[in-house]
Amino acid sequence: MSEPMMIRIRAGAPAKAVYHALTDPEAMRVWLDEHAEVDLPHRYAFWGPHTIEGDAPRQRLLHADDRTLRFAWPLGGEESVVEIRLEERGPEETELTLTQTGIPSFAELVAETGALSLAHTFWAVAVANLVDYVEGREPTPKCDFTSPVMRAEVFVGAPPQAVYDSIVDPGTFARWFGAKVEIEPHVGGRWAMGSFETEPSPARITELEPGRRMTLLWEEGLVASWELEESDGGTRLTLVQSGFDEDRPPYGAWMGWLSGIAELRRFHELRPWRPIWLAVHVEGMPQGLLTIEENARAAEG
Repeated sequence: MSEPMMIRIRAGAPAKAVYHALTDPEAMRVWLDEHAEVDLPHRYAFWGPHTIEGDAPRQRLLHADDRTLRFAWPLGGEESVVEIRLEERGPEETELTLTQTGIPSFAELVAETGALSLAHTFWAVAVANLVDYVEGREPTPKCDFTSPVMRAEVFVGAPPQAVYDSIVDPGTFARWFGAKVEIEPHVGGRWAMGSFETEPSPARITELEPGRRMTLLWEEGLVASWELEESDGGTRLTLVQSGFDEDRPPYGAWMGWLSGIAELRRFHELRPWRPIWLAVHVEGMPQGLLTIEENARAAEG
């Protein structure tokens, strides 16, 4: 049996406040989805356009105490169990560990083979928004599973050139995104998550205007574009994903970008910045791809 997928993050709020946000329907409708029903220890459910197979509540509560939630969540016809645990690390810091069983291997996640393959990046967006909620920050846009349109606009409290530099500089990108990347920053240049050696089909840069935009094109036709515009002393960042078969929208990749955008905003707006991400485990993930744990150690040092 494969090991559960695991995400471990920190939130700048007491455990009591994080638990309240996790279990209060009004709060859940802000950071998670439009519909939520909670009656502990009997019921914990959420559904809506921002939830995988969210046309109806599918969760079945298995356990709840003042630090733990555990619920079954069948996806794609397969049973899966989610557990969320909280540990207080100080008066204003909580560590949250989320695990989910039945998650496919990393290669299957990348290929987006079924509903369970979307769960990893679904939770990445959700917990990033949970942290922003408990810290009093505006949430990042969520994925809409009812629409093939993938477009998000966010405000980043930094000048466009600074935001642009953090997108095209590999070292800076790895700090906020939590994964290594290789970039040849010119039109026609290659862009690869990890390295050119491990990525046989890197994206190509089709547009690059310093301080303004970058567009990436993959072999299968997928396009990701970043547009930056000065706004109120900061940057209005527009991220668009297009060029895909609308009958099979790549929601997993889109949510990966959205969860990254959440940390990009924090990277530019918080001083001192500390990444919320502490550790991630997915079976079969290439060694050396993630920089999450080293980023967390550097922030502590």
